[in-house]
Amino acid sequence: MLLTQTPKLTLFSSRLTSPRHVCLYLRRGGAFQVRAIATPADTAEGFEEMTASTSRKYYMLGGKGGVGKTSCAASLAVKFANSGHPTLVVSTDPAHSLSDSFAQDLTGGLLVPVEGPDSPLFALEINPENAREEFRSATQTSGGTGVKDFMDSMGLGMIAEQLGELKLGELLDTPPPGLDEAIAISKVMQFVESPQYSMFSRIIFDTAPTGHTLRLLSLPDFLDASIGKILKLKQKISQATSAIKSVFGQEGNKEDASDKLEKLRERMVKVRELFRDTDSTEFIIVTIPTVMAISESSRLCTSLKKEQVPVKRLIVNQVLPPSASDCKFCAMKRKDQMRALDIIKSDSELMGLNLIQAPLVDVEIRGVPALRFLGDIVWK
Repeated sequence: MLLTQTPKLTLFSSRLTSPRHVCLYLRRGGAFQVRAIATPADTAEGFEEMTASTSRKYYMLGGKGGVGKTSCAASLAVKFANSGHPTLVVSTDPAHSLSDSFAQDLTGGLLVPVEGPDSPLFALEINPENAREEFRSATQTSGGTGVKDFMDSMGLGMIAEQLGELKLGELLDTPPPGLDEAIAISKVMQFVESPQYSMFSRIIFDTAPTGHTLRLLSLPDFLDASIGKILKLKQKISQATSAIKSVFGQEGNKEDASDKLEKLRERMVKVRELFRDTDSTEFIIVTIPTVMAISESSRLCTSLKKEQVPVKRLIVNQVLPPSASDCKFCAMKRKDQMRALDIIKSDSELMGLNLIQAPLVDVEIRGVPALRFLGDIVWK
């Protein structure tokens, strides 16, 4: 079956005698060579279950940097679209790899239609830096820094030192870790909750590397504590003076900083609820067959379970084929990979997940035809 063609090579897929084996054939000139073999684990809940579900709508892919999260997310989006689901794929990773995967410019912060799939497929890259600016604007008036504006706008600069124990500088002037990704996801939620975007039945998130994900999960608790400080500040100000008509500015219809932060906190709580919704959401861990990557994936899985985030699948990407034993270097590399895969079988966090092995291929997965090809291998 012809999947994509360039002047130099043609990719084909075929099955061996066992339905568990999928071969990648590379044609150079007139000869065919087996270049990679994937042996995905049997699954009772494979792609058929994913596409048939009427409640599960959100899929979040995350893991260590450089393991192929974006390619897996983009291939899943193409697979859903070709299965009849209008799909949106979103990246909150500042690396903008989604544009590279689809070979399209997706960096404008707007939904961009992707050419090629059978059903509508849109892609979106959100710049986290814009989210940081949104946070700063919530704590500042025109000019100056957050803390100074916050106090001066209330006419209480003279008692700022008395309120120093609240340590608001860190909160108001520096966005907390994980806030940019959280705001990005909350913006997507605002997108899909509006009538014009109700068409999407599947939404794929290509998340930033592991550390960002873990900070995102803990962010609502952090903001809960921080908003508590703001409320405490309000109470102190109210007790300090009754001469100020509005302790948060003289304009009655002006939204004050604490109100903006409270709304921000509410949005972050919605993000946390989305992550924890076992009916509508699934988090998929992507890794590679190295001991370090598997160990990080295990820690991520532990944190996800602790935060009650539903996770059922583990994709191990870039697996060398058995034929790699023909090359001494490749044989040693495959031996290391098999050792890493054995760790998964005995790891208390990962052993219960549905294991999907994705092959290492010698061509770049870029563009819809190549993503369709990868999706047919990974998502079964």
